[in-house]
Amino acid sequence: MSSGKPTILVTGGAGYIGSHTVLALKKAGYGVVILDNLVYGHRDLVERVLQVELVVGDTNDRALLDKLFTSQQFAAVMHFSAYAYVGESVSNPAKYYRNNVIGTLTLLEAMEAASIKNFVFSSTCATYGVPNQVPIPEEHSQNPINPYGATKLMVERILADFDVAYGLKSVRFRYFNAAGADPAGNLGEDHNPETHLIPLVLQTALGKRESVSIFGTDYPTADGTCIRDYIHVSDLADAHVLGLEYLLKGKDSAVFNLGNGNGFSVREVIDTAVKVTGKQIKVVECDRRAGDPPALIGSGDRARQILGWEPKYPDLDNILTHAWAWHQKRHA
Repeated sequence: MSSGKPTILVTGGAGYIGSHTVLALKKAGYGVVILDNLVYGHRDLVERVLQVELVVGDTNDRALLDKLFTSQQFAAVMHFSAYAYVGESVSNPAKYYRNNVIGTLTLLEAMEAASIKNFVFSSTCATYGVPNQVPIPEEHSQNPINPYGATKLMVERILADFDVAYGLKSVRFRYFNAAGADPAGNLGEDHNPETHLIPLVLQTALGKRESVSIFGTDYPTADGTCIRDYIHVSDLADAHVLGLEYLLKGKDSAVFNLGNGNGFSVREVIDTAVKVTGKQIKVVECDRRAGDPPALIGSGDRARQILGWEPKYPDLDNILTHAWAWHQKRHA
């Protein structure tokens, strides 16, 4: 690279958060190679928008990893290739333990063999379970209530042990609800199946869905609906670049929450979407879902203080405006 900056391997870089992070890495001058099995990733976005090398393969494939690490020099690995459907993790935990835990362990062992010592890990606020305080600090007890959260917590423990035993340094980001899209409109959220509130609301606005469901209207919140901390995906991506640079400076392993520190209710999201799209959005009120805490809000103070992270798009209007532009482009 002409910038003199090293090359980073990004697993899951064809997915939602991974692809936005690849874009941020490129803007910061890093070389990038993506490893993605394309189960949920999008080849067209890598080829058309990101324009970096794509290796199609799986983190469970040790031979492929060894070949990759001997053929190229990587200063660090950023790891996004987890399965992340909470409901599916309950009904099919084997799939989640094999990919999220064993796949990560295989990747870490291959990194150790290749003497790659820096790892940026996409963890989740789901490791906390039902919080006993909000905003949630990093020191909050971790009691996940589903296999998805449990797999992420296991990897966090593996990383702590690998640091002690092998000197592998890691930044673990526990994020809240990733939302929004690249402000230029070239990347965004495109899951199949889609389970996240904002895309479901916008698909309803586009006429792709008949209605959007509100699960529970009797929570102890101002309007009775759940409150979540929505964090713009481009802000998440920027935090990952800062986390990488923190490790490349030789700093110690660390854990950071990534949240705005304030939340928005389900009704606020829908009302803002009506304003942003100018469309009527039909709502169906349903019973609560098991395991949904009334409020999940994360404190991002540590990331601000240590990494100098400052979210550029903390308000719901921006998040929904960027997401709406993307959904119109992608799905209209």
